[in-house]
Amino acid sequence: MPIVAKLDEYGKGAWLAFAVLGFIVWWPLGLATLVFLFGSGRMGHGCGQARYEHRMSRLQDKMERLRDRMGGGQGWGRSGFGGGWGRGPSSGNRAFDEYREETLRRLEDEQREFQDFLGRLRMAKDKAEFDEFMSERRRGTPEAEAGASA
Repeated sequence: MPIVAKLDEYGKGAWLAFAVLGFIVWWPLGLATLVFLFGSGRMGHGCGQARYEHRMSRLQDKMERLRDRMGGGQGWGRSGFGGGWGRGPSSGNRAFDEYREETLRRLEDEQREFQDFLGRLRMAKDKAEFDEFMSERRRGTPEAEAGASA
């Protein structure tokens, strides 16, 4: 679809102009454009958390590939020059090199702990939402009954 690709290059403004022109020319065209925009996620914030997590996952995958290309993440002090991710050549001062290595290791551990924390937080939120749904379903609320009969 060359039109979609071209409008994506120009951004949201071009999509809005296209929708307005669609309404002016023939209102179903404008309506179809709006449905397409919101359905495809080009407008609005729908599934923002999921999209953020997907982007972060892709970024982490790219960083892992880059880390592998730069030396596989092995230590940097053995050969005297680069090797692992974020570990440059030796400074010539062993005390500083050890301090830098320990600091980087500590930061990586903190990052891993934070990622675990976020995962537990998401799980707790999902569990709370599910428990709320199940309790509403057990109570037989009018919304749940209306949804079941439809």
